[in-house]
Amino acid sequence: MARLLSFAMFLAIWWIASLFAGDAKLPPPPTVLTAMIAEARSGNLFFHLGATLARVALAFTLAMALGAAIGYLMGRVRLADRLCDPWLILLLNLPALVVIVLAYIWAGLTEVAAIAAIAINKLPTAVVTLREGARALDAALDEMATVFALPRWSRFRHVILPQLSPYIAAAARSGLSLVWKIVLVAELLGRPNGVGFEIGVAFQLFDIPLLLAYSLSFAAVVLLIETLLVQPFEARVSRWRPRAA
Repeated sequence: MARLLSFAMFLAIWWIASLFAGDAKLPPPPTVLTAMIAEARSGNLFFHLGATLARVALAFTLAMALGAAIGYLMGRVRLADRLCDPWLILLLNLPALVVIVLAYIWAGLTEVAAIAAIAINKLPTAVVTLREGARALDAALDEMATVFALPRWSRFRHVILPQLSPYIAAAARSGLSLVWKIVLVAELLGRPNGVGFEIGVAFQLFDIPLLLAYSLSFAAVVLLIETLLVQPFEARVSRWRPRAA
């Protein structure tokens, strides 16, 4: 109910603002809805949303897999932490735009370059989070696993992974929010499809209804994924933690 009220307030504020700004700068909701329906009927909306979601899924999976492995290694091996920490700091502070532009210059305007650039931008946040998780592992549980001679996979599955799960969930959530933003920049600069590409086209044509139609459709997909996938996953992996009184 609260979300519906918030959505209604957003529409009301938007409609009132459009009356003051004028249709040329801020078209009212019906105008944007008409553009959105037209794009959906033509199939363009779903095609470009699908292209963007595919890039998000690939880059996110790649960054999480590498970030988890590197972060765990840095958290458990002091030499690895010392060797990788300067590069981690560099990646954390390197602007996403620089990474994307360099990827396109070095690898060309290709799909591989776009996905790699998005993944590299997300990678350091995953590494930092998982490194802290690896550092926080309970040494007593490690000793218990050693005493009982648990196989490596059993130790990882039943001792290490449950302790890392909240950190994995945190890395996934923060990283996904970052990937949503970066993918649009990557598409705007060097891809022939995707939501970012369409927003760039709308900007060049000064087509505000089209720009808002793709932006709001993208935002709706982000909210849907957050509500149906990310939040339930985070609640599931954190269900064992004690709740604050």
